[in-house]
Amino acid sequence: MMQLTAIAQTDSLVSITATAKPINDSMYTLQYHLQVKAGWHVYGDTPPVEKNGDPLTHAPFEGFANIKTYSFTNTSNRYTAKAVQQKDELFGKVFVFNGSFDITDQIIINGFQPDTLTGFMTVQVAKGNEFYEKEIPLSIFLVNGKKTTSTQILLPSTATTPPAGACGEAAHDSKKSSAWTVFILGFLGGLIALITPCVFPMIPVTVSFFTKRSKTRKQGIKNGLLYGLSIFLIYVLASVPFHLLGNVQPEIFNSISTSPVLNLIFFVIFIFFSISFFGYFEITLPSGIASKADSKSGLGSLGGIFFMAITLAIVSFSCTGPILGTLLVGSLQGGAWALTMGMAGFGVALALPFSLFAIFPQWLQSLPKSGGWLDTVKKILAFLELALAFKFLSNADLVQHWGLLKREVFLALWAIISLGLALYLFGKIHLPHDNKGAKISVGRKMGGVAAIAFSVVLIMGIFPKNANYIKFLSGFPPPSHYSLLANPLDDNRGVHANVVNDYQKALVLAKEQNKPILIDFTGWACVNCRKMEENVWTDPAVSSYIKENFILVSLYVDDKEMLPVDKRFKYTSKAGTIKEINSVGDLWATFQAENFNQVTQPLYVVISPTQNLLSNPIGYTPNIPNYLQWLQCSVAKGKQ
Repeated sequence: MMQLTAIAQTDSLVSITATAKPINDSMYTLQYHLQVKAGWHVYGDTPPVEKNGDPLTHAPFEGFANIKTYSFTNTSNRYTAKAVQQKDELFGKVFVFNGSFDITDQIIINGFQPDTLTGFMTVQVAKGNEFYEKEIPLSIFLVNGKKTTSTQILLPSTATTPPAGACGEAAHDSKKSSAWTVFILGFLGGLIALITPCVFPMIPVTVSFFTKRSKTRKQGIKNGLLYGLSIFLIYVLASVPFHLLGNVQPEIFNSISTSPVLNLIFFVIFIFFSISFFGYFEITLPSGIASKADSKSGLGSLGGIFFMAITLAIVSFSCTGPILGTLLVGSLQGGAWALTMGMAGFGVALALPFSLFAIFPQWLQSLPKSGGWLDTVKKILAFLELALAFKFLSNADLVQHWGLLKREVFLALWAIISLGLALYLFGKIHLPHDNKGAKISVGRKMGGVAAIAFSVVLIMGIFPKNANYIKFLSGFPPPSHYSLLANPLDDNRGVHANVVNDYQKALVLAKEQNKPILIDFTGWACVNCRKMEENVWTDPAVSSYIKENFILVSLYVDDKEMLPVDKRFKYTSKAGTIKEINSVGDLWATFQAENFNQVTQPLYVVISPTQNLLSNPIGYTPNIPNYLQWLQCSVAKGKQ
């Protein structure tokens, strides 16, 4: 007889490996091998009950969700190891299992047999006065089972080929424009980094080093240019590993950027960064790294110049790290090339002044002198980092639906941070290293007024009737329907979502109403998705056209809600990789990647009720006439 082994399902305290050995066409022997963490024990009964020195022979699981009817035969000696009686702090004398042991059952499956049984085993584990009940998922392969396939993942190959002359050919241009947008944002981030206390004083020092050490002006210019090029290459090369990750799994960037765990980690890191920027401590890389790089900078020609650039990157990390961290997380959803473009923009901005001042050293005289204004810049960045920290917390909250940072709470927190910035700029709040007797400059007063104005706008925007006041922030606060004030069933995005996250229901409605389906591949943590919903979909012409002509289905690719047990499966992609489909987000992210070869959001796709592609998919399209024209063209193609 053939025996198949399931992948071990692991909890931090108990791991389970399950096997199924066929007895006949409908009967299997199931064996579960449990490994209990050292120092912990599993109760031989649930709840612990003594019975003739042995645990009760009850079924140790909730049941299998993907088979309709089944039964267990009476089997003796189900446990391969004998339970040990011991005194328990919680239940007194009980029978427990330590280390590893097996449980054996015989199951009869009536009717259809899937290729894999899926269910949960419930175990109760304890150590001292600690007690946990664990539901550990099981996946057991059946020899006689039939392979189940999901029609929700892969559309027919002919369905994803757009008709001749299909509209939306400019969709690829949106990718290019998006990449250049990230480049510009990276460039702006680099400019901000230039005026921090870690980088700005290095400009005259480094340029003077090149000009004084160079025998001729021509050599000084050459060394300055090589130094700038080295800075640029260092930041671009930092993005190379992400290209390798993307080749392994294209959706990995979306998974990283929307992971609740990683977003919580980024929340903590950015709080840490902001406290450092406030001046309470200094973030530095290990001194040995900087010393080693600095020693290499003494090498001649190109090698020495490159290591000088590495030294700059290391010693300036305490100021550039938070900015780079923001850039890293903000560009991940666009994939590896978006990240490379962002890092390139940052590198260009950081390298440019070193190269220009090497060519025109007389410009150094026009640079403002280092002073207290650099510390002020750093403190302002601290408030910005604090605000960004709550954006990461909001991402985790949205994808997990915790309800911690509803739209009003988020805006209130940002308003408080903005007021704090205003009080600092007006000298009402003093932070470490501040000169308490210093005169408040005009620039600081103007910044304080701007911060107060921003906080007032945020407070007004809390109320739905004033939502237009904060449209320029679309994508940063939670969506308008994630609110304390709005009914959870309301859709305040300008169009009524006929279906949310239910593709099969959308197909039924499309056939009933003879309308094409507008698929909105979106995400709870997707900034550009919110911009489209709040700035484009709210346009009266776009809103009415979608309502009248489409069945709209929004598929959230970052939704971490787990699918029912019987709906989870392993999917083999067109590239041959195996992926476990366990959550709603797993399903729709794979559906998008496999059928439309794109993994960025938003992505808008129009298909007929028979699931044929009517136009080329398009991405982020903030231009309202262009987006409306694409919708109209897609409908026209469906009528041909």
